[in-house]
Amino acid sequence: MHTDTERCVRAVQSKDGRFDGWFFTAVLTTRIYCRPSCPAVPPKAENMTFYPSAAACQQAGFRACKRCRPDTSPGSPAWNARADTVARAMRLIGDGVVDREGVPGLAARLGYSTRQIERQLLAELGAGPLALARAQRAQTARLLIETTSLPMAEVAFAAGFSSIRTFNDTVREVFALAPGDLRTRASGRRSAPPVTPGVIALRLPYRAPLNPGNLFGHLVATGVPGVEEWRDGAYRRTLSLPYGHGIVALTPRPDHIACRLSLTDPRDLTIAISRCRWMLDLDADPVAVDDRLCADPELAPLVDKAPGRRVPRTVDAAEFAVRAVLGQQVSIAAARTHAGRLVTAHGVPVEDPEGGLTHLFPAPGALAALDPEALALPRSRRTTLTTLVAALADGSLRLDPGSDWDRARAQLAELPGFGPWTVEVIAMRALGDPDAFLPTDLGMRRAAAGLGLPATPAALTARAAAWRPWRAYAVQYLWASDDHPINHLPA
Repeated sequence: MHTDTERCVRAVQSKDGRFDGWFFTAVLTTRIYCRPSCPAVPPKAENMTFYPSAAACQQAGFRACKRCRPDTSPGSPAWNARADTVARAMRLIGDGVVDREGVPGLAARLGYSTRQIERQLLAELGAGPLALARAQRAQTARLLIETTSLPMAEVAFAAGFSSIRTFNDTVREVFALAPGDLRTRASGRRSAPPVTPGVIALRLPYRAPLNPGNLFGHLVATGVPGVEEWRDGAYRRTLSLPYGHGIVALTPRPDHIACRLSLTDPRDLTIAISRCRWMLDLDADPVAVDDRLCADPELAPLVDKAPGRRVPRTVDAAEFAVRAVLGQQVSIAAARTHAGRLVTAHGVPVEDPEGGLTHLFPAPGALAALDPEALALPRSRRTTLTTLVAALADGSLRLDPGSDWDRARAQLAELPGFGPWTVEVIAMRALGDPDAFLPTDLGMRRAAAGLGLPATPAALTARAAAWRPWRAYAVQYLWASDDHPINHLPA
């Protein structure tokens, strides 16, 4: 979009927050860059130039605006709606792959050479993978500086910088303030210190509207005991992260999601935030989705009644794949019971001073050694589960933010016991394909029949062609037509 100058200028002049994250405005006279909705007086059109990413702005020598804080805007929805190499790369960079494995590791996961990856990212985003990762480190550093009392040396290494000097230089270059000055400014804005030492409190922005009912209702209704809970108006769960583990509490607010993170290693902050945003689908463009679905006269009343529904996803694709198998042809309550037993037997215990969380969900490696006879499941389901965890454990099946959706579908379909429903629900909630569709789902078929839509899978699929590429969101609206706990915020 950043190449459409006229459209970008109109968005900036109208301070349209819907375009935050789609592009960034760089002001040639002041050498700062802003989000489109910056509250400052818009510059003259001839003094504006536009970039597709904050990293491209920084690489061109612009610093972040101190008023609109463009580094905290929602992410571009393009990366969640696309499955090409650039989109997969951006999802992996957001998950911290470059910081942990370097550019060669990123290229290896995508199946390209480092030169090819750098060329594609530079052509589309104006910045290579190192520059994009550097911008992400700067944002993490700012969060740690402003929301914790960690010494600056610890902040530098927790944010992923290789040296304190690089940390200081980057913060000064990006924010035009020294790290100490950033902390001083933040302490002046802060009304009260954190309630619990070691807890990082921050706001997760999103594009309005957002309907929290089906989003949090689904996560809580299907939550695994010991791993997830609803407490004091917040969805809480444990997180398995690259450097340790954490506990997150997410509370829906009118204009943001309140997030409280407790981490055993602050180096996991960026990854934890990225996974929480992914789970809540916060980078979606609800206006584009709802406009497409409203074109269907049968869906339009559902969308108009409660716009802004998101697709509830997961923080761990492998975990969700296991849970999808446990939920085959059983009720939600039975699936939670099976998953809870698995967690108690094989999960890693954790301490939760603020609630009732007890375990991390077991990793595929831990489940690969389990005795199938110990599972209270039909024999065919045991075979399905053990085959899945073996493929996940040995790496022959990889489900992560950079997965190729079509290839992952094909690999899942080859496993015993994986039918269309299981493959598509994993594609929708674990891989994040916005066009995943569940025409064989009983709830879908019942909702479709109630609205006068075709109820048979083939006919419903044909009708849903007009909803593409947002069929996964249509599923949420159809499910919401039923009075089920997954569609409502818990009491």
